[in-house]
Amino acid sequence: MAQQGPSQAMSSTPYQPVHTNINYPDNSNDRNTQFYTPETEHLQLHDDLPAGAAPPRFMGAGHLDGPDRSSFASSQHTLQGDDGSTYALNDMNKPGFYGLNYNDSAVNTNQGPYGSSPYLNEKSAYAPKARSRKRAIIIGSAVALVVIAGAALAVYFAVIKPKQDKNDTSGKTASGDSSNDNSSSSNTGATKNLAVSGGDGSTVTMDDGSTFTYTNPYGGTWYYDPKNPFVSGARAQEWTPALNETLKFGENPIYGWCQPWWLARDRTGVVIAHTVFCPHGYISVPALYEPYVNTSNPVYDEWDLCERLRSDPSTGGIDVLENHYKTFITEKDFIDIAAAGLNFVRIPIGFWAIETRENEPFLAKSSWTYVLKAVEWARKYGLRINLDLHALPGSQNGWNHSGRLGDINVLYGPMGIANAQRSLDYIRIIAEFISQPEYRDVIVMFGVTNEPFGPTIGKDAIKRFHVQAYNTVRQASGVGEGNGPYVVIHDAFLGLPEYSGFLPNADRMQLDIHRYLCFDGQSADDYDTRVAAGQPCTAWATAQNDSMTAFGMTHVGEWSLGINDCGEFLNGVGLGARFDGTFSASKFPFTGSCVPYLNYPDYTDDFKSGMKEFALQSMSALQNWFFWTWKIGNSTVTGIPTSPAWSYQLGLQEGWMPTDPRQAIGACDNTDPFNPPLQAWQTGGAGAGTVPQTFLDQFSWPPTTLANEDNVAALPQYTPTGSIVTLPGPSITATGVTVGSGWNNPTDTTSMYVPVATCGYLDPWIGSSKDLAACPPLARREYAPRAGPTPPPSR
Repeated sequence: MAQQGPSQAMSSTPYQPVHTNINYPDNSNDRNTQFYTPETEHLQLHDDLPAGAAPPRFMGAGHLDGPDRSSFASSQHTLQGDDGSTYALNDMNKPGFYGLNYNDSAVNTNQGPYGSSPYLNEKSAYAPKARSRKRAIIIGSAVALVVIAGAALAVYFAVIKPKQDKNDTSGKTASGDSSNDNSSSSNTGATKNLAVSGGDGSTVTMDDGSTFTYTNPYGGTWYYDPKNPFVSGARAQEWTPALNETLKFGENPIYGWCQPWWLARDRTGVVIAHTVFCPHGYISVPALYEPYVNTSNPVYDEWDLCERLRSDPSTGGIDVLENHYKTFITEKDFIDIAAAGLNFVRIPIGFWAIETRENEPFLAKSSWTYVLKAVEWARKYGLRINLDLHALPGSQNGWNHSGRLGDINVLYGPMGIANAQRSLDYIRIIAEFISQPEYRDVIVMFGVTNEPFGPTIGKDAIKRFHVQAYNTVRQASGVGEGNGPYVVIHDAFLGLPEYSGFLPNADRMQLDIHRYLCFDGQSADDYDTRVAAGQPCTAWATAQNDSMTAFGMTHVGEWSLGINDCGEFLNGVGLGARFDGTFSASKFPFTGSCVPYLNYPDYTDDFKSGMKEFALQSMSALQNWFFWTWKIGNSTVTGIPTSPAWSYQLGLQEGWMPTDPRQAIGACDNTDPFNPPLQAWQTGGAGAGTVPQTFLDQFSWPPTTLANEDNVAALPQYTPTGSIVTLPGPSITATGVTVGSGWNNPTDTTSMYVPVATCGYLDPWIGSSKDLAACPPLARREYAPRAGPTPPPSR
């Protein structure tokens, strides 16, 4: 670690504010005044439950030995600049986008009523803590003890009866089957010797039939019984409760990774829990976008990519995405994640995992198949999932990682309410599925909306939507510990203090904030200089602790090791970087070359050491976190990952990420700690779900006005007359085991929102400056024949 002291203070050069002035192709005229009549029924996904199906054999999360306490902490930026997760991706001159004179950056000299950055003026109660040789020896000894303990943990599931979920109807627990099953298979009648559990050094049979030696230096154990595939007995590490035990949020740490562009596309990042179905692929999988960079019609987002792939079967067509889902993240990744000391996975998905409508070109429903595969692998290796709805119809922020670059159309503009109605239906469908006993011990968190842009949408509409989303999830799950997931809401770039006391007595809520330094104005300060100044500690730690008290469970859903914006497509396709002066969105002075940051084979040992210490300070300050992202694919141009500071996997391989995240404990001196536990109602205990009616009345749904619409009643809206849609469970061969109906609460029978059959509608992605009409006549439709819903993929 670099020596700390005044001689290595951070430079006095101010971090340059970000101004947006990007000129993406203006396609607004392509869709002006386009009215259309969407289909009047949702596409039914799953209605084939066999009559008299046996109840599921399931051992749940175990919720009888104390409240499930959640603990994540989020802090605020101290450096002025971009809000940390925003990009300059849109033309400021486009009408109606980013009202209140806002742009993608949190630093805009022309900001309106929300002009002050929510990430300024935080206390600096944290300082970097000097690392001692004595402490390193203690940690080394502890790691050795963990390895020794691994042998004993392998016996755990054979001799200790785990806590069984109260809804288990099979009478089976993880200890009910020995690790070597010699009984006859009910499917084949053949006698098999099949190991269903083991620890470090045991042999595991993977999904494809191949075997390997399981390696987990931290006492982790795997568990998978193909005859009882919903039994949850695995443990990621000795310090993480097994899946059939209670995870105490606020006491048990969250170490997670995120993986954009397994199932959705996003910018690069590591979230020790991000997986594959997200719209940030331009960063994590640049090879999918690189073929179109130097063409007359570049691909900027997943909408563009899907359109281009569908129009060019010679390159493999839309099946290119299907192949990506199959190959980018595999079972081996989940094994490696647990072996890296990580215990959570954040999986971002787009709404098209459920369905598409009209002209939406996304690959519909296919990604859900791989979500189910991720659940299977997470269950097998003891990892818990934070499922994040990353993209809403119409876009909740107008950025490319919401599926389509352009305008905000959720809670904003003429289609703002209709798109919100549709989004709430998708939240409901997901909540009903993941609240089923077969899945709720694995998917323990549900992010209802990623990064809604509150400064444009407005505080009132955002908070009303959050309250309605919370009610929707709890209607599906029920109230109390073990009943469905924690409901995760993003701070909407309004800052953590804005949510102090929000939703009092709500059952199991979590507040998510995303922490980045690299999208602020740029500085030449290297990792050693920042570590010596304790930048992560002073920037983030105090606000994380404060929010744990003021709101409740708070975590960081995204962060990275990026200290500048160098990285292929990091700011968006073809935008360049502020750091080296190539940022095309606006003019930035040259701060330094990006080459030393991008070409990781040339990193020196000293450079990697500085990165590692920066990572440890960040982990210490953030406390409960998801790194963006687990892996980044190779560039077709360079043959290597081109955003190395955003790949947790690469950092482990090359030595700049700690092999044990617990090494971060104490990297920041804590002078203002959060003292657990959380309050009982915050973890599903006494008082949970008793939100005062006065609060609910204050944030009733729907809003009567939007930021740019004075009369919501005059806007197009859908009608709740559609058929209920359910998500399908996985295909399994086990006899007498059901995958669930897809619908947890049989009394939740309200119909879903669909278009009024006699009305034409604006395109859901139309933007905010189009003519208003609550029910345009069908004759007004100026839209090409629609493609219709995408049929389910064949398997």
